[in-house]
Amino acid sequence: MKNLTLKTLAASAVLVAGLLSPAHAAGDAKHPEAMDWSFNGPTGTFDRNALRRGFQVYKEVCASCHGLSQVSFRNLSQDGGPEFSEAEVKAIAAEYTVEDGPDSYGDMFERPALPKDRFVEPYPNENAGRAANGGAYPPDLSLITKARSGGADYIHALLTGYSEAPEGVEMRPGLYYNPYMPGGKIAMPSPLLEDIIEYGDGTPATIEQMSSDVVQFLTWAAEPELEARKRTGIMVLIYLTIFAGLMYFSMRKIWADQH
Repeated sequence: MKNLTLKTLAASAVLVAGLLSPAHAAGDAKHPEAMDWSFNGPTGTFDRNALRRGFQVYKEVCASCHGLSQVSFRNLSQDGGPEFSEAEVKAIAAEYTVEDGPDSYGDMFERPALPKDRFVEPYPNENAGRAANGGAYPPDLSLITKARSGGADYIHALLTGYSEAPEGVEMRPGLYYNPYMPGGKIAMPSPLLEDIIEYGDGTPATIEQMSSDVVQFLTWAAEPELEARKRTGIMVLIYLTIFAGLMYFSMRKIWADQH
């Protein structure tokens, strides 16, 4: 029994030492601040202007490295999204080239993208993506706000959180300091710079503004049915409330003469 107790204490000491070791501490990340997004809450909706600006940020900045493989061009015109016109969607799609086929000869061929097509991947395969980014593969952004703990708040904090490494933190070449990443180190350089793009509506392209806009767009990409789902939920609650009221008064009437 004594030996068993000593072994248990030793194992506990090893576990505690492991939890307090630098390797575990390096996994800590700053918690993102909660943002007041327009789509929050049971009646929240997407800001259509922000969605359009966010698409511009994705297209001109993010798309060179990150795919959006689960989104079709025609989704850009659907209700609850950026709501581009059909003509605008056709023009956007035509800027991309997709591989199609086989033709009658069995050969694959390239053609301008159509609204039915999905967004074109920036790299032909994962190995090409890693080779172009120092071994790190840029994640697809279709579901990024749902795939990361903290969702939209985390992505916004990450985009705006780049800074100089504090004293005592060593950064090897190819890594950048961001306190919202586990260990504070990230392989992606800050993608947003002041006025890196020019918004068509004249909105100042600050880092904060571009971050908020692209996060709103990526949240929509991950949950394009968000507004419809909320409307349905509200209608269901109204229906259940009325139904419960009718049932209550019906039962009172039925049992009114019973003693």
